[in-house]
Amino acid sequence: MKDDAMKCLVLGGCGFIGSHVVERLLRDGHDVRVFDKSNVDESNIASFRDRVSLVTGDFTNVVDVYAALEGIELVFHFVGTTVPQTSMENLAYDIETNVMASVRLLEACLKNDVRRIVFSSSGGTVYGIPQKTPITEDHPNNPICSYGVTKLAVEKYIALFNRLHGLDYRIIRYANPYGPRQRIHASQGAVAVFLGRVLEDKPVTIWGDGTVKRDYIYVQDAAEATVRLAMEEHPAGIYNVGSGRAVSLNELIETIKKVTGRKIRVDYTEARKIDVPVNVLAVGKISAALGWRPETDLESGIRRTWEWLTTGKQGQ
Repeated sequence: MKDDAMKCLVLGGCGFIGSHVVERLLRDGHDVRVFDKSNVDESNIASFRDRVSLVTGDFTNVVDVYAALEGIELVFHFVGTTVPQTSMENLAYDIETNVMASVRLLEACLKNDVRRIVFSSSGGTVYGIPQKTPITEDHPNNPICSYGVTKLAVEKYIALFNRLHGLDYRIIRYANPYGPRQRIHASQGAVAVFLGRVLEDKPVTIWGDGTVKRDYIYVQDAAEATVRLAMEEHPAGIYNVGSGRAVSLNELIETIKKVTGRKIRVDYTEARKIDVPVNVLAVGKISAALGWRPETDLESGIRRTWEWLTTGKQGQ
């Protein structure tokens, strides 16, 4: 371990974004511990499993969380029990397993002398229907689904712990990350889900008429931004991480057609109430702080994701 290496805990480190952050931390020589659920699929970290310490348990169990935090300086919080669609099915569950569990995590961080926490928030949901685009970090927050409400609540508690106890933090509001290791059988992640349907020669389902616009960020670009924000000394705060470009679902389908060379059958269904019409994030704040800009354009990122899928390396 290098002299300036930090002891890091990545909660949800076997997941999609978390595993890429773990890999990026290892590249810089940091000491990484991963916490994830019992019987977790380890395929996302298989190529570097021997270089991390894996601890399993229940995020809502404070004893498990305390054990995972022992000796840790920096915490990355990627654990989430819901996605926008499922969050609306049981609001109490969403609150208990995400907000309450995260507050207990913050209390445990204080008692274990954690220096800083990095929280994975949602730039796609916490702002709600935008008053203007691209959306800056000071845009009003009016989420229209429980997922966005609970993400915002955790953000507020993190800021409160900073004010009351001095716990340093970085809140990262991601756009729509995509890339290798993302699940193709899920209710979130349009790029991976659409590519999975194409791979299996099944129709793609689009909620609405396909004009909904989103900001897609390649996962390795997101991981680079995350680790740099965590490691470099800047004031505690909130940072958008996205591409800064709005792409409609119909445009996304056309790009996938171009990359895969396959015909795609699209089934358009009734629009969902939880979907805002457009979401694209301004990334000027993080660019000014770090000199960071996303390096991977959408077509290149989709091509890399398609290659990952078609070479049989997907674990989920």
